Amino acid sequence: MADAPKPAGVRASIAVGLAVVVGAVGGHTYHVLHPPPPDIAVSTAVVRFSPRGGCTDMVVSELDRASHEVLVQAYSFTSDPIGAALIRAKSRGVAVQVILDRSQRDGVGSETRKLAAVLPVFIDAQHSIAHNKVMILDGTTVITGSFNFTNQAEARNAENLIVLRSQALARSYRDNWLAHQAHSEPMPLAP
Repeated sequence: MADAPKPAGVRASIAVGLAVVVGAVGGHTYHVLHPPPPDIAVSTAVVRFSPRGGCTDMVVSELDRASHEVLVQAYSFTSDPIGAALIRAKSRGVAVQVILDRSQRDGVGSETRKLAAVLPVFIDAQHSIAHNKVMILDGTTVITGSFNFTNQAEARNAENLIVLRSQALARSYRDNWLAHQAHSEPMPLAP
């Protein structure tokens, strides 16, 4: 069986036991080395859909139960209820840290300035966009899906959110979070 043709200017290869992606798009060359994630069993999964399907309420409920660590990766962050839940978690002694896309750096129209005044907030400018929508709670729970942590995502967008309970999955997501934190910069505070 012949390999499928690749679009002009794009190359990809896979090494046994190590995913190696080499690409050239729009004049930019990139290399990504990651061990492939193992197959992971999930003990429970809970889903919500928006608009107005309870995604924000589900995130807030999970955050209000967090007891020792919350790690967040978000492309956009404008949700007042989710921001307030993160700050409440911090006030309970939970270690809360947030990584956001570079588009959130100026904090215009977002919760980022409020969060950065209370929590460690980092900007991931290493990628074209840091398009993650992930929360890792207490090493046991992963919240993810297309749902941005925004008012628009809850009220108007067609989105999905899934809450997954698995220590192995949470460990994999936490490792990825730490890899992104390593190349992110602390968000500058407002002048």
